[in-house]
Amino acid sequence: MSEILVIGHRNPDTDAICSAIGYAEFKRRTGMTEAVAARCGDTNDRIDFVLRTFGVPAPKFIADVSPKVSDVMQRKILSVRPDATAAEALRLMDEKNLRILPVLDDDQKCRGLLSLFKLSKFLFPAVNRAQNSREVLSSLASLARTLDGELVLGFDAEREDELILMIGAMGLESFAARLETFPPEKCCVIVGDRWDIQNVAIREGVRVLIVTGGITVEPKTLESARRQNVSVITSQHDTATTASLCRAAVGVRHVLNEEFLCFRENAPLAAVRDEATSSGYLVFPVLNGEGQTVGILSKTDFLKTVTRKLILVDHNELSQAVQGADEVEIVEIIDHHRIGALATQQPILFRNEPVGSTSTIVADCYFRQGVELPREIAGLLLAGVVSDTLNLTSPTTTSRDAEVLKKLEELAQVNAREFTEKLFASGSLLTLKPAPQAIATDCKEYAEQGAKFSVAQIEEIGFEQFWPRKDELLAALEVYRDKRAYHFSTLLITDVTTQCSLLLVVGDEKFIKRIDYPRLEPGIYELRDVVSRKKQLLPYLTHCLHETEKGVKG
Repeated sequence: MSEILVIGHRNPDTDAICSAIGYAEFKRRTGMTEAVAARCGDTNDRIDFVLRTFGVPAPKFIADVSPKVSDVMQRKILSVRPDATAAEALRLMDEKNLRILPVLDDDQKCRGLLSLFKLSKFLFPAVNRAQNSREVLSSLASLARTLDGELVLGFDAEREDELILMIGAMGLESFAARLETFPPEKCCVIVGDRWDIQNVAIREGVRVLIVTGGITVEPKTLESARRQNVSVITSQHDTATTASLCRAAVGVRHVLNEEFLCFRENAPLAAVRDEATSSGYLVFPVLNGEGQTVGILSKTDFLKTVTRKLILVDHNELSQAVQGADEVEIVEIIDHHRIGALATQQPILFRNEPVGSTSTIVADCYFRQGVELPREIAGLLLAGVVSDTLNLTSPTTTSRDAEVLKKLEELAQVNAREFTEKLFASGSLLTLKPAPQAIATDCKEYAEQGAKFSVAQIEEIGFEQFWPRKDELLAALEVYRDKRAYHFSTLLITDVTTQCSLLLVVGDEKFIKRIDYPRLEPGIYELRDVVSRKKQLLPYLTHCLHETEKGVKG
């Protein structure tokens, strides 16, 4: 059964993580057993504090949900070892109706591919190469195994030799004369109950004597063979069948295709599709990070449907969603932000409410449907509410947030005010993180008027940690903007104790000139009573963007 990932936005904040865990639990308790909480960004110190407090592990990390090679590859690998014989490989290919077989060593590394086409050319050479049909590269042990025979007498049986097949089906004198034309130590004589031929072969010291038809070799013949260091194999097949099977005793490592095309298991399907379909190969080994073969991909596998599905929480814009979200099915959205441009192929459950926290909506789902809310999940949702509403002091706070928070306090047995103080004291990004990481930890991308821009926020207790680092923060913000070609990038530093913020802005000068808040320094503005990115800052920035566009047109 495929997972349905319940996942927040990139650079997740406390509300995104807590609502994802809470809603995944709700969906499982109401019948969607495949729902799994996920995240597409790192947690921060405050999120870790929340998770530790309530004893809940972080959602599993998934950076990209686009269909991968691993989603469609065949995980059950039918393969042979390099020391397997061609006969063993052919038997498996016939049983499983395969045209190509991977050859894997003991470490699961692919040594090459064995194709039915190349095997048939080897076993049945063209007329102009018919002489090659008498040449066999094999060990005596492999020969005996291929013939379903018995190695009655073996000297250095595991050593591979380039053997020359000779059929003892002619007169004794003719056979003896022909035998003299080949090096005896390379000869493999196949014969039935022709005792005279057997004795001549042994006397001349051939490498191996194969006695066909299930005939028992006489003791005196074996004794003679032992004195001459001649190995003896008995075959249950007739002479003709035995001769035809001998060439199949070759080890597959000698007839495999060492050139092949392979892919990594986490490679996006879209990235490898053209290379695979335009190649002359039919199958492709799939490797993990250690180079081990973990699957097989065929061209027909590209026709499979990937059934991964998403439930988005705390966002509804693809620019903020996990990479690859536009390539899989989105089945639900639970959010409290503005509605962006997102199209779906079919109707979905889209619950968007003007409340202060997505965790408020998730908790309300439990309450409305009478679903039991475990204490630890109630604690997480409480953390999501107080972090996004600054414990009900943010202008985004609604009466519904207050009602839900009161119930969550009872269920989690936690005092919201005391918990909020501990939460915001648990980690200062400006103290703990380098500037590039601090500005990107809670950053969202938006698009308006054809312009892309980013809005990040850091919540602190006071601005004491900010001023010594203002220059490096501005520099990091400029690098972040330039790397992504944003029209502008902003960072809102919010003091949760005074309910005031500082705004850092880099980017288009015409846009920056539209900002009419008090400028403290170049690129730094004072925003009194502004604490909400969603309800206060974002509408203001889009207004400035519109005014800039109007000014340009005017």
